[in-house]
Amino acid sequence: MTTSTALDTPYDLAADQISAFDRDGFVHLSGVLDPEVVRHYEPEITEKVIELNTMHLPMEERSTYNKAFLQVGNLWQHSELVKELVFSQRLAKIAADLLGVEGVRLYHDQALYKEPAGGITPWHADQYYWPFSSDRSCTIWLPLQETPLEMGPLSFAAGSHRFEHGRDLPISDESEVALQAALAEQNLPVVNEPFALGDASYHLGWTFHHAGPNVGVDPRRVMTVIYIDADMVVAEPVNDHQVGDLAASLPGVRPGEVAASPMNPVLYRR
Repeated sequence: MTTSTALDTPYDLAADQISAFDRDGFVHLSGVLDPEVVRHYEPEITEKVIELNTMHLPMEERSTYNKAFLQVGNLWQHSELVKELVFSQRLAKIAADLLGVEGVRLYHDQALYKEPAGGITPWHADQYYWPFSSDRSCTIWLPLQETPLEMGPLSFAAGSHRFEHGRDLPISDESEVALQAALAEQNLPVVNEPFALGDASYHLGWTFHHAGPNVGVDPRRVMTVIYIDADMVVAEPVNDHQVGDLAASLPGVRPGEVAASPMNPVLYRR
């Protein structure tokens, strides 16, 4: 099987995995991609992160947010090879099946590299940043190496996508303290698991998640793709971050319109 064929061959998603995603707001899937497929794309993603990264401060001079990871977005626009992975029908169909929608389009991609000695990723929900009219958005978190607990894999508060407290908090020291307490009060179990090479998780935009520091010796290299309902309508932004995201990720699209700029192609439709 060629790499491109592997990216378009459907993944055997079980009914109980779809149910778990609906119940918990996330699901950790084994063997989403063959390890050799991941190894094929990792060097190009890493090369583009090094080329496009703009954060060069020493770790001790960075904010908590910038200690959490190096963040580079829309790699698909800078590399035809990365575009193959981001546009994978296999990965997009999983998102559509989990969301229960007819199709999904790309919102954007992001490489998230947590360097050795990189700090925590504070508790937050992604959709705080996104001007969407529904909750039909999700992110694939695809590690590009085996990721033991010491490297800081994502952890999720199961069921937190139905917990509205804290949805007005950007990722910060404040969100870490406030949400850690609020989620504990709700007795929402925190799931923190290692990832084998080829594993991936999908989580909803309103699922609260966190990651520990990277105390290993190698960077924690992760590729993410944010998928939205192919018919997603843009909402009026409710904070400055959403204003910025509307302009940057949905150029020319206005509130009340479908999120269908040239940067947001449909990746899968039944």
